[in-house]
Amino acid sequence: MEMKITVSCPTPNRCTLLILVLFSFAASPLHASLSINFYASSCPTAELIVSNMVRSASSSDPTIPGKLLRLLFHDCFVEGCDASVLLQGNGTERSDPANTSLGGFSVIDSAKRVLEIFCPETVSCADIVALAARDAVVTAGGPAFEIPTGRRDGRISDAANVRSNIVDTSFTMIEMIRLFNSKGLSLDDLVTLSGAHTIGVAHCNAFSDRFQMDSKGNLTLIDTSLDNTYAKELMKKCPSGSSASKTVNNDPETSFAFDNQYYINLLGHKGLFQSDSVLVEDERTSARVEAFANDQETFFQSWRDSFLKLTTIGVKTDDEGEIR
Repeated sequence: MEMKITVSCPTPNRCTLLILVLFSFAASPLHASLSINFYASSCPTAELIVSNMVRSASSSDPTIPGKLLRLLFHDCFVEGCDASVLLQGNGTERSDPANTSLGGFSVIDSAKRVLEIFCPETVSCADIVALAARDAVVTAGGPAFEIPTGRRDGRISDAANVRSNIVDTSFTMIEMIRLFNSKGLSLDDLVTLSGAHTIGVAHCNAFSDRFQMDSKGNLTLIDTSLDNTYAKELMKKCPSGSSASKTVNNDPETSFAFDNQYYINLLGHKGLFQSDSVLVEDERTSARVEAFANDQETFFQSWRDSFLKLTTIGVKTDDEGEIR
């Protein structure tokens, strides 16, 4: 199918970036019904409204970008990028224990309320989730780029679909590769999208399997892939008997900045999760980790490409879904 794209460039630099994104978009197996500036006629301020909501919420709570990015992953990996994770009720995705710690819902709700005032029944929740995650990265200092919109909201949200479709922090490389491949994502996408852990927080029980508790309640490091000094810091922050709500930063160095520090941490054996550490230990991914650690722009360029693929997993368009 031939696709004609017209590019309007307010500045030369923005034009160059937009053309690069469009070429990436055209070269990828993305859904044909999605398009850049999908709401240009029906709701021209849609993306600006979402961006302003994200920026405002993040200014008062620096954990918001990490929450919005994690929300996108948990939405797209289960039933595709269709906002099914937003639905509430018994047996929905959101009710599953793996999703009870998700956050950022208030930002999505606020954006939707404003959009319903200016453009009733026009902008899907699925697009809001994708745009909010994109803008969250920008707010945290990451790369800015266009993403296609036009997603519809899914009608199915089943808790039974959650566990088998999201990455567990104790996953091996084989398990992660299998899951990512099932979503149409490559090994390079796996390494790149793991960089989302450069922001955000994690609950203590998410990495407790790297430690062992003795009869006196003292913790001991049993995962030799973890730096000893970093392990002691984690044990201090998450001693045995810690509250279930206790969290630590995914990135101990630049906690709220979207940068390449995550990969530098991996080279220093300071990956918070076992699923982080295996990236630098496995010869299939270690070279890519090192490349991202040495050059932030290389990571950012790869992030643009992989993020585009992430946000088009299993999308529903036209009559495949609805506008909630």
